[in-house]
Amino acid sequence: MSPSPARVLCVLGATGTGKTDAALALAEALGGAVVNVDSRQVYRGVPVTTAQPTQDEQARCPHHLYGFLPLEESVSAGAYAQQASGAVRQVLAQGLVPILTGGTGLYFQALLEGLAPIPDVPEAVRAAVQERWDHEGPETMHALLRRADPAYAAKVHANDRQRVTRALEVLEATGRTFSAWHARLERPMELDSFRLGVRVARPDLERRLARRIEAMLAAGAVEEIRAVLDSGVDPQAPGLSGIGCAELRDHLLGRTDLVEACRLWLANTRAYAKRQETWFRRDPHVRWFVPGDSAALVSHARSWLERDRPGAGEGAG
Repeated sequence: MSPSPARVLCVLGATGTGKTDAALALAEALGGAVVNVDSRQVYRGVPVTTAQPTQDEQARCPHHLYGFLPLEESVSAGAYAQQASGAVRQVLAQGLVPILTGGTGLYFQALLEGLAPIPDVPEAVRAAVQERWDHEGPETMHALLRRADPAYAAKVHANDRQRVTRALEVLEATGRTFSAWHARLERPMELDSFRLGVRVARPDLERRLARRIEAMLAAGAVEEIRAVLDSGVDPQAPGLSGIGCAELRDHLLGRTDLVEACRLWLANTRAYAKRQETWFRRDPHVRWFVPGDSAALVSHARSWLERDRPGAGEGAG
Protein backbone atom coordinates (compact mmCIF):
# COMPACT_ATOMS: atom_id res chain seq x y z
CA MET A 1 0.00 0.00 0.00
CA SER A 2 1.48 3.34 -1.03
CA PRO A 3 1.88 6.03 1.66
CA SER A 4 -0.65 8.85 1.83
CA PRO A 5 0.35 12.08 0.07
CA ALA A 6 1.98 14.67 2.29
CA ARG A 7 -0.36 17.49 3.29
CA VAL A 8 0.61 21.06 2.48
CA LEU A 9 -1.12 24.41 2.74
CA CYS A 10 -0.84 26.82 -0.19
CA VAL A 11 -1.14 30.60 0.15
CA LEU A 12 -1.43 32.10 -3.30
CA GLY A 13 -2.65 35.16 -5.15
CA ALA A 14 -1.51 38.28 -6.96
CA THR A 15 1.42 40.37 -5.84
CA GLY A 16 0.70 42.82 -3.05
CA THR A 17 -2.39 41.10 -1.65
CA GLY A 18 -0.96 40.20 1.75
CA LYS A 19 0.22 36.61 1.28
CA THR A 20 3.14 37.02 3.68
CA ASP A 21 0.88 38.10 6.54
CA ALA A 22 -1.50 35.23 5.78
CA ALA A 23 1.32 32.68 5.75
CA LEU A 24 2.72 33.95 9.03
CA ALA A 25 -0.70 33.76 10.67
CA LEU A 26 -1.04 30.15 9.54
CA ALA A 27 2.49 29.23 10.60
CA GLU A 28 2.13 30.67 14.08
CA ALA A 29 -1.32 29.18 14.67
CA LEU A 30 -0.66 25.73 13.23
CA GLY A 31 3.05 25.17 13.70
CA GLY A 32 4.22 25.70 10.14
CA ALA A 33 7.17 26.68 7.99
CA VAL A 34 6.95 28.87 4.90
CA VAL A 35 8.29 27.62 1.55
CA ASN A 36 8.74 30.24 -1.15
CA VAL A 37 6.81 29.85 -4.42
CA ASP A 38 7.86 33.12 -6.06
CA SER A 39 10.27 33.10 -8.99
CA ARG A 40 11.82 36.46 -8.09
CA GLN A 41 12.17 35.97 -4.35
CA VAL A 42 14.60 33.09 -4.88
CA TYR A 43 17.33 35.61 -5.72
CA ARG A 44 20.11 36.65 -3.37
CA GLY A 45 21.00 40.31 -2.90
CA VAL A 46 17.64 41.89 -3.78
CA PRO A 47 15.35 41.21 -0.78
CA VAL A 48 13.83 44.70 -0.74
CA THR A 49 13.12 45.04 -4.45
CA THR A 50 11.61 41.54 -4.69
CA ALA A 51 9.54 42.00 -1.49
CA GLN A 52 11.02 39.04 0.33
CA PRO A 53 9.88 38.60 3.95
CA THR A 54 11.91 40.84 6.23
CA GLN A 55 14.39 39.46 8.76
CA ASP A 56 11.85 40.11 11.53
CA GLU A 57 9.17 38.22 9.59
CA GLN A 58 11.49 35.31 8.85
CA ALA A 59 12.38 35.11 12.55
CA ARG A 60 8.75 34.28 13.39
CA CYS A 61 8.90 30.83 11.78
CA PRO A 62 11.24 28.84 9.52
CA HIS A 63 11.45 30.05 5.91
CA HIS A 64 12.83 28.14 2.92
CA LEU A 65 14.00 29.00 -0.61
CA TYR A 66 14.23 32.77 -0.13
CA GLY A 67 17.32 34.58 -1.40
CA PHE A 68 19.35 31.44 -2.09
CA LEU A 69 20.07 31.77 -5.84
CA PRO A 70 22.85 33.95 -7.32
CA LEU A 71 21.54 36.67 -9.63
CA GLU A 72 23.56 35.25 -12.51
CA GLU A 73 21.66 31.94 -12.46
CA SER A 74 18.21 31.01 -13.64
CA VAL A 75 15.94 28.22 -12.41
CA SER A 76 13.30 26.40 -14.43
CA ALA A 77 9.94 25.42 -13.00
CA GLY A 78 11.02 21.79 -13.02
CA ALA A 79 14.25 22.53 -11.16
CA TYR A 80 12.32 24.65 -8.69
CA ALA A 81 9.90 21.79 -8.03
CA GLN A 82 12.78 19.48 -7.18
CA GLN A 83 14.20 22.01 -4.70
CA ALA A 84 10.80 22.76 -3.21
CA SER A 85 10.03 19.08 -2.71
CA GLY A 86 13.27 18.80 -0.76
CA ALA A 87 12.24 21.76 1.39
CA VAL A 88 8.80 20.22 1.98
CA ARG A 89 10.38 16.95 3.10
CA GLN A 90 12.65 18.85 5.48
CA VAL A 91 9.69 20.72 6.97
CA LEU A 92 7.71 17.50 7.41
CA ALA A 93 10.70 15.80 9.06
CA GLN A 94 10.71 18.62 11.62
CA GLY A 95 7.06 17.94 12.43
CA LEU A 96 5.89 21.23 10.91
CA VAL A 97 3.21 22.07 8.36
CA PRO A 98 4.60 23.13 4.96
CA ILE A 99 3.02 26.43 3.86
CA LEU A 100 3.77 27.03 0.17
CA THR A 101 3.52 30.78 -0.34
CA GLY A 102 3.84 32.91 -3.46
CA GLY A 103 2.41 34.10 -6.73
CA THR A 104 4.20 32.12 -9.43
CA GLY A 105 1.48 29.92 -10.86
CA LEU A 106 3.81 27.77 -12.94
CA TYR A 107 5.85 26.90 -9.85
CA PHE A 108 2.70 25.79 -8.02
CA GLN A 109 1.70 23.75 -11.06
CA ALA A 110 5.11 22.10 -11.31
CA LEU A 111 5.09 21.07 -7.65
CA LEU A 112 1.42 20.16 -7.15
CA GLU A 113 0.40 18.78 -10.54
CA GLY A 114 3.63 18.08 -12.38
CA LEU A 115 5.11 19.18 -15.68
CA ALA A 116 5.44 17.35 -18.95
CA PRO A 117 9.05 16.19 -19.55
CA ILE A 118 9.35 18.13 -22.81
CA PRO A 119 12.96 18.41 -24.02
CA ASP A 120 14.44 21.76 -24.96
CA VAL A 121 13.46 23.03 -28.40
CA PRO A 122 16.45 23.98 -30.61
CA GLU A 123 16.69 27.70 -31.23
CA ALA A 124 16.62 27.17 -35.00
CA VAL A 125 13.25 25.42 -34.74
CA ARG A 126 11.87 28.13 -32.48
CA ALA A 127 13.02 30.88 -34.81
CA ALA A 128 11.52 29.15 -37.84
CA VAL A 129 8.11 28.77 -36.21
CA GLN A 130 8.12 32.39 -35.03
CA GLU A 131 9.04 33.60 -38.52
CA ARG A 132 6.26 31.52 -40.00
CA TRP A 133 3.76 33.10 -37.58
CA ASP A 134 4.94 36.55 -38.68
CA HIS A 135 4.44 35.71 -42.35
CA GLU A 136 1.32 33.52 -42.28
CA GLY A 137 -0.60 34.89 -39.32
CA PRO A 138 -2.54 33.43 -36.40
CA GLU A 139 -5.42 31.80 -38.28
CA THR A 140 -3.12 29.72 -40.49
CA MET A 141 -0.92 28.69 -37.59
CA HIS A 142 -3.87 27.76 -35.40
CA ALA A 143 -5.26 25.70 -38.28
CA LEU A 144 -1.95 23.80 -38.44
CA LEU A 145 -2.19 23.11 -34.73
CA ARG A 146 -5.83 22.07 -35.04
CA ARG A 147 -4.96 19.47 -37.67
CA ALA A 148 -2.02 18.07 -35.71
CA ASP A 149 -3.38 18.32 -32.14
CA PRO A 150 -7.12 19.08 -32.11
CA ALA A 151 -7.46 18.48 -28.36
CA TYR A 152 -4.91 21.14 -27.44
CA ALA A 153 -6.00 23.53 -30.21
CA ALA A 154 -9.52 23.53 -28.76
CA LYS A 155 -8.11 24.97 -25.51
CA VAL A 156 -6.12 27.78 -27.15
CA HIS A 157 -7.38 30.91 -28.90
CA ALA A 158 -6.04 31.50 -32.41
CA ASN A 159 -4.51 34.82 -31.32
CA ASP A 160 -2.58 33.30 -28.41
CA ARG A 161 0.80 33.44 -30.11
CA GLN A 162 2.79 32.12 -27.18
CA ARG A 163 0.79 28.92 -26.71
CA VAL A 164 0.14 28.19 -30.39
CA THR A 165 3.77 28.62 -31.41
CA ARG A 166 5.04 26.72 -28.37
CA ALA A 167 2.89 23.72 -29.29
CA LEU A 168 4.03 23.84 -32.91
CA GLU A 169 7.68 24.19 -31.88
CA VAL A 170 7.42 21.12 -29.66
CA LEU A 171 5.72 19.16 -32.43
CA GLU A 172 8.41 20.13 -34.94
CA ALA A 173 11.28 19.38 -32.56
CA THR A 174 10.01 16.14 -31.02
CA GLY A 175 7.48 14.71 -33.45
CA ARG A 176 4.97 14.48 -30.59
CA THR A 177 1.97 16.68 -29.85
CA PHE A 178 1.55 18.83 -26.76
CA SER A 179 -1.39 16.62 -25.73
CA ALA A 180 0.82 13.52 -25.90
CA TRP A 181 3.53 15.14 -23.80
CA HIS A 182 1.06 16.36 -21.20
CA ALA A 183 -0.30 12.86 -20.78
CA ARG A 184 3.08 12.10 -19.14
CA LEU A 185 3.09 14.62 -16.31
CA GLU A 186 5.92 14.16 -13.83
CA ARG A 187 6.03 15.55 -10.29
CA PRO A 188 8.73 15.13 -7.66
CA MET A 189 6.42 14.01 -4.83
CA GLU A 190 2.76 13.29 -4.11
CA LEU A 191 1.10 16.17 -2.26
CA ASP A 192 -2.39 16.72 -0.89
CA SER A 193 -2.91 20.48 -0.93
CA PHE A 194 -5.37 22.95 0.56
CA ARG A 195 -5.24 26.10 -1.55
CA LEU A 196 -5.96 29.38 0.20
CA GLY A 197 -6.10 32.43 -2.04
CA VAL A 198 -5.80 36.05 -0.95
CA ARG A 199 -7.35 38.66 -3.21
CA VAL A 200 -8.25 42.32 -3.18
CA ALA A 201 -10.68 44.34 -5.32
CA ARG A 202 -8.73 45.88 -8.19
CA PRO A 203 -8.99 49.57 -7.14
CA ASP A 204 -7.79 48.66 -3.64
CA LEU A 205 -5.03 46.46 -5.05
CA GLU A 206 -3.72 49.25 -7.26
CA ARG A 207 -3.51 51.57 -4.24
CA ARG A 208 -1.73 48.86 -2.27
CA LEU A 209 0.78 48.34 -5.09
CA ALA A 210 1.55 52.07 -5.28
CA ARG A 211 2.08 52.25 -1.52
CA ARG A 212 4.30 49.17 -1.59
CA ILE A 213 6.61 50.66 -4.19
CA GLU A 214 6.89 53.81 -2.09
CA ALA A 215 7.77 51.65 0.91
CA MET A 216 10.39 49.74 -1.09
CA LEU A 217 12.01 53.00 -2.17
CA ALA A 218 12.05 54.20 1.42
CA ALA A 219 13.58 50.89 2.49
CA GLY A 220 16.48 51.32 0.05
CA ALA A 221 15.51 49.59 -3.19
CA VAL A 222 17.54 52.00 -5.36
CA GLU A 223 20.60 51.59 -3.15
CA GLU A 224 20.13 47.81 -3.22
CA ILE A 225 20.24 47.63 -7.03
CA ARG A 226 23.13 50.12 -7.14
CA ALA A 227 25.12 47.86 -4.81
CA VAL A 228 24.41 44.87 -7.04
CA LEU A 229 25.61 46.68 -10.16
CA ASP A 230 28.66 48.06 -8.34
CA SER A 231 29.57 44.51 -7.32
CA GLY A 232 30.09 43.62 -10.98
CA VAL A 233 26.92 41.62 -11.64
CA ASP A 234 26.01 41.64 -15.33
CA PRO A 235 23.10 44.08 -15.83
CA GLN A 236 21.47 41.43 -18.04
CA ALA A 237 21.68 38.75 -15.33
CA PRO A 238 18.46 36.71 -14.95
CA GLY A 239 17.97 37.94 -11.41
CA LEU A 240 17.78 41.56 -12.59
CA SER A 241 15.15 40.90 -15.24
CA GLY A 242 12.17 40.92 -12.89
CA ILE A 243 9.77 43.77 -12.25
CA GLY A 244 11.29 46.40 -10.00
CA CYS A 245 14.87 45.23 -10.50
CA ALA A 246 14.74 45.88 -14.25
CA GLU A 247 13.26 49.37 -13.97
CA LEU A 248 15.70 50.47 -11.26
CA ARG A 249 18.61 48.92 -13.17
CA ASP A 250 17.70 50.95 -16.25
CA HIS A 251 17.45 54.09 -14.15
CA LEU A 252 20.88 53.53 -12.63
CA LEU A 253 22.34 52.87 -16.08
CA GLY A 254 21.07 56.28 -17.20
CA ARG A 255 18.29 55.04 -19.46
CA THR A 256 15.44 56.65 -17.47
CA ASP A 257 15.03 59.09 -14.61
CA LEU A 258 13.68 57.84 -11.31
CA VAL A 259 10.18 59.22 -11.87
CA GLU A 260 9.85 57.33 -15.16
CA ALA A 261 11.37 54.19 -13.65
CA CYS A 262 8.79 54.21 -10.87
CA ARG A 263 5.96 54.85 -13.32
CA LEU A 264 7.04 51.81 -15.35
CA TRP A 265 7.54 49.77 -12.20
CA LEU A 266 3.96 50.42 -11.09
CA ALA A 267 2.48 49.88 -14.56
CA ASN A 268 4.34 46.60 -15.01
CA THR A 269 3.36 45.44 -11.52
CA ARG A 270 -0.31 46.16 -12.22
CA ALA A 271 -0.15 44.19 -15.47
CA TYR A 272 1.59 41.29 -13.72
CA ALA A 273 -1.00 41.24 -10.94
CA LYS A 274 -3.73 41.00 -13.55
CA ARG A 275 -2.02 38.01 -15.18
CA GLN A 276 -1.65 36.33 -11.78
CA GLU A 277 -5.33 36.86 -11.00
CA THR A 278 -6.26 35.31 -14.35
CA TRP A 279 -4.04 32.28 -13.71
CA PHE A 280 -5.30 31.54 -10.20
CA ARG A 281 -8.93 32.25 -11.01
CA ARG A 282 -8.86 29.21 -13.31
CA ASP A 283 -8.12 26.89 -10.39
CA PRO A 284 -11.42 25.59 -8.96
CA HIS A 285 -9.67 24.26 -5.85
CA VAL A 286 -8.76 27.70 -4.45
CA ARG A 287 -10.77 28.98 -1.50
CA TRP A 288 -10.57 32.79 -1.45
CA PHE A 289 -10.08 35.15 1.49
CA VAL A 290 -9.53 38.86 1.97
CA PRO A 291 -6.38 40.32 3.58
CA GLY A 292 -6.50 40.38 7.35
CA ASP A 293 -9.11 37.62 7.69
CA SER A 294 -6.67 35.49 9.64
CA ALA A 295 -9.26 33.87 11.89
CA ALA A 296 -11.20 32.41 8.95
CA LEU A 297 -8.01 31.44 7.16
CA VAL A 298 -6.68 29.56 10.17
CA SER A 299 -10.04 27.97 10.96
CA HIS A 300 -10.47 26.50 7.48
CA ALA A 301 -6.85 25.33 7.32
CA ARG A 302 -7.05 23.67 10.74
CA SER A 303 -10.28 21.87 9.80
CA TRP A 304 -8.67 20.56 6.63
CA LEU A 305 -5.53 19.40 8.40
CA GLU A 306 -7.56 17.59 11.05
CA ARG A 307 -9.85 15.69 8.75
CA ASP A 308 -9.45 11.90 8.61
CA ARG A 309 -9.37 11.21 4.90
CA PRO A 310 -6.71 12.89 2.71
CA GLY A 311 -7.80 14.01 -0.73
CA ALA A 312 -11.41 14.85 0.11
CA GLY A 313 -13.06 18.14 0.81
CA GLU A 314 -13.22 21.64 -0.55
CA GLY A 315 -9.95 23.20 -1.57
CA ALA A 316 -8.08 19.94 -1.90
CA GLY A 317 -6.16 19.10 -5.01
